[in-house]
Amino acid sequence: MILICGAGAFGTALAVTLAQNGPVTLWARDPAHAAEMQQTRENTRRLPGISLPDSVTLTTGPVPKGDIPCLLAMPMQTLGGFLLEHAVSLARRPLVACCKGMDLTTGLGPTGLIAQSCPTATPAILTGPSFARDIALGLPTALTLACGDDHTGQMLQRCLTTPTLRLYRSTDTLGAELGGALKNVIAIACGAVIGASLGESARAALMTRGFAEMNRLAHALGAHPQTLAGLSGFGDLALTCTSDQSRNYRYGLSIGKGAGFDPSLTVEGSATARAVLARAQALSLDMPITHAVTALVTGELHVAQAMDMLLSRPLKEE
Repeated sequence: MILICGAGAFGTALAVTLAQNGPVTLWARDPAHAAEMQQTRENTRRLPGISLPDSVTLTTGPVPKGDIPCLLAMPMQTLGGFLLEHAVSLARRPLVACCKGMDLTTGLGPTGLIAQSCPTATPAILTGPSFARDIALGLPTALTLACGDDHTGQMLQRCLTTPTLRLYRSTDTLGAELGGALKNVIAIACGAVIGASLGESARAALMTRGFAEMNRLAHALGAHPQTLAGLSGFGDLALTCTSDQSRNYRYGLSIGKGAGFDPSLTVEGSATARAVLARAQALSLDMPITHAVTALVTGELHVAQAMDMLLSRPLKEE
């Protein structure tokens, strides 16, 4: 039995695939949304066209207590408030973050927020190259499951693996969450480059130098380099920087084209860029792409100005 908190696209997709393994309880914040999904057996708002299996039960209100694993499938910037609101119900159980980013208020990643708000829980993170619809449709997907307690990690790996969802286990929660957070920042930059018609070569350069920035911060914070080279880092970077299904990439495209973007859509990389830049400056780390993306999302620079800033930097060895 699995509890999933968050009935957005990703939470719903996880419920659909994990229902193959047994009963799933899907918690929704909005009672009207939960009632609608219960009646139609579909998340028409976030994942239309995908039927909910009979073994998925909708619930709302107080989060159910217990010791079964709980997957937290909600936007990064709302995770902290959710943890504080439901701390009693979430205590003493495995909590698996399924969001990617860095909290603007605290500068922490999802497992850091869990440890701060629910100290008796066991934090873990599920991350890597994946789109909700692919998972829900049963298309082959591989993700990283990181948990500092390897015994709990092995249990979660068994519970959350399905015939089409393959999980690779790690104990480096910091590296896994940094990969998922930082790739969104680089995806915005890549989208802006393509949106401004600056070319595929420029995108390839940004992905490569962006990956160097990701590793620079991860190393400074104590993450393992090999984690960033895996699914949660390089794998997620490759997917997010090249697909129109990525909200961060599409947001970058809109910046590059000078077009509007749907404000109701969550773009984790926008807030993460600002949080990461503050963290990097505190550590005296040079992260020029993150700096440029922060300036783009806050409106301080246009794409042409940001590109000039990057290209005019002093020449150096790779």
